[in-house]
Amino acid sequence: MTAADTTTSSSGGAPGVAAPGEPAAPTVTVPDPVAELAAAVRAGQLGPDPTETRVSVGFVTRQGAHHPGRGTWYRNQAVSLRVGAAVGSCAVEPGEADDDVIADCAGRDIHSLLDHPTPAVRFAALDAYLLASRPHAAAVQAGQAEPVTVPAGDSLTKSLARAQAVVGLLPVRAGQRVLVVGVVNSLLAQLRRRGVGYLPCDRAGGETEWGEPVLADAADGLARGCDALLVSGMTLGNGSFPPLLAYARRAGVPLVVFAQTGSGVVPRLLRAGVTAASAEPYPFFWLHGEPTVLYHYRSPDRAAGRPPADRGEAS
Repeated sequence: MTAADTTTSSSGGAPGVAAPGEPAAPTVTVPDPVAELAAAVRAGQLGPDPTETRVSVGFVTRQGAHHPGRGTWYRNQAVSLRVGAAVGSCAVEPGEADDDVIADCAGRDIHSLLDHPTPAVRFAALDAYLLASRPHAAAVQAGQAEPVTVPAGDSLTKSLARAQAVVGLLPVRAGQRVLVVGVVNSLLAQLRRRGVGYLPCDRAGGETEWGEPVLADAADGLARGCDALLVSGMTLGNGSFPPLLAYARRAGVPLVVFAQTGSGVVPRLLRAGVTAASAEPYPFFWLHGEPTVLYHYRSPDRAAGRPPADRGEAS
């Protein structure tokens, strides 16, 4: 993860994708805001000396889930590193995390881990450092974030409560359409409940709980147009975020991020084009039945959200 890391894209969209109603734009290089944050951390611009800031714990969390009453099941795996009181995380595909590699991060300094050969380690180190430098509690005290409690309950109850809170950040109306990158069926259920259409996208492909096909490439969704984007923090960790951010900026549509991966990173992107974020630090809601807390951030430039143009019924 270096300052020179960039994503090749059309001007403001995924490769070869223009904003709705506009001609295809020439290919340009889209800067990666995550790489820019990492460069600023290396330079000591965002907190304490990264060569003196060390990881105390490295661990991997694995889980499989099948909510009561749901017809689908899924697996989650996350790499996490602890710096002081903060835990930074990066979700990975099942089987990608090497326990020995993650354990060996304990005792290492952040500066060296930002150049680690494993992308998830690089990102988790950045996330932990940024969260330690600016804890969510401090943001709440400064009036920059709002704590939202996910009440106690079984796995489905908590999933639905979290989804309701996250979807509430979207400034969209019934009949409009959201590109959802990182399919979570509880989020889709909330959009359906509000009469909002969606284009589900996930690298894994497959189908939603309601049998709808899931696009494996976000560029396909962008090509169809949307009134807003609802994006998983996993896109920050796997490098697929820059074209989504660039498209939202160019098309002038809201971009909301729900982040277990990158809960310390995403608040730093509010002035870069992210409209709002639901930051969910470790331990995540699915790990236990007690109440958990989300931290909601809104861009100071678009705190109220600009309603996107009316598109009529989503197809």
